[in-house]
Amino acid sequence: MLTYTIRRLVLSFPVLLFISFAVFMLLQLAPGDPMAQVPLTVPPEVKQQMREALGLGEPPLVQYWKWLVQVFWIEPQVLIDHWFGTSFSEGKLRVISWQTRSPVMDIVIQRIPQTLWVVGLAYVVGVLIALPIGIYSAYRQYSVFDQAGTFVTMIGFSIPPFFTGPLLIVIFSVQLGWFPSIYDTTHVVNDWASFKIQLQQMIMPVMVLALQTTAQISRYMRAAMLDNLNADYVRTARAKGMSEWVVVMIHVLRNSMIPVITVIALGVPAIFGGAIITENVFKVNGIGQLLITALFANDLPMVMTLTFIFAFLIVMFNLIADVLYGLLDPRIRYD
Repeated sequence: MLTYTIRRLVLSFPVLLFISFAVFMLLQLAPGDPMAQVPLTVPPEVKQQMREALGLGEPPLVQYWKWLVQVFWIEPQVLIDHWFGTSFSEGKLRVISWQTRSPVMDIVIQRIPQTLWVVGLAYVVGVLIALPIGIYSAYRQYSVFDQAGTFVTMIGFSIPPFFTGPLLIVIFSVQLGWFPSIYDTTHVVNDWASFKIQLQQMIMPVMVLALQTTAQISRYMRAAMLDNLNADYVRTARAKGMSEWVVVMIHVLRNSMIPVITVIALGVPAIFGGAIITENVFKVNGIGQLLITALFANDLPMVMTLTFIFAFLIVMFNLIADVLYGLLDPRIRYD
C-alpha cells in the first residue's frame, strides 16, 4: 500500500503540470486586456511599466515558467517564512493578481476560511444525513420512508442552487425574517450571542449545498446496499445466527461503502466548484466568488491559481479514494 501511494504521488506531478499548462494556454486565448481597468489619468509610460512588471510583455511560455517557479518554489518559501520567521522569500517576485495588484496566495488564504465554514460544513452535514438515509431506504425498500426519501432526493437533483438559493431567501428572509439574506464575512465570533448570529447566517447556504450532497450520496448508498443485501455472504451470515445489526452494519455496509467512497472523495473538489453559484447568491466572500470576480476582470494569474487548486484537490482526493479501497476491502491489493 505504501509503495502504491508513493508511486501515485510521483505520477500526480506530471498530471498536475499538464493540467496547469493546458489551462494556462487556454487562458492566453481569452479576450480582453487586464490593463483596461487602469484609470485614464495614468500616463501611457506608467501603464507600460505596469505591463512589464506584470509580465504581460513576455512570451506565453516565459510567463508560464515564471508562474511555475513562483507557485512551486517561492510561495512555499513565503509559507516557511511565515511559520518560522525566516527570510528566504525576501525580495522575490510572487504571483501578483492583475486586479488587486497584491499576491494571489495572500488573497486565497484570506478567502479559504469563509469557504470552509460554509462549503465544508455543508458537505459534512450532507454526508452525515445521506448515509443513514441511504442505508435505511435500502433496508426498508419500497416503504413509506424509502418513497419519501426518493421524492426528496429527486427534488435535490432537479432543482439547481440558483433557484433554491433565492427561494430560501424569499421564504426565510423576506417573508419570515428568520435568517439574514446576505452572509456577513466580517462577523467575528467571540461569545455565545455572536456564535448564534454566525449560525443564523450559515443555515441557508449550508442547506442549499447540503441538499444536493444528500440527494447524490444517499442514492448511491441505497443502490450499493441493495446490491449487497441479497448477496450469498449475507444469507450465510444470517444462517449462522448473526444479529441483523451485525449483518447490515458490519458486513453489508463495509462492502457497500467501496463505491460510495469514490462519490464522497471526488465530491469534495466538485462541491468547491459548485459552490460558486451559492456563494454569489448569498454574497459569501469565498473562493467561488473570488473566481467569478477574477474571470470578469480577466485576472489570469488569479484564475490560473484557483483552477490549479481545484485540479490539485481532484487528483489528491482521487488518490485518497483509491487508498481507502484497500482499507475497506482486504481483497484489494496494490503492491
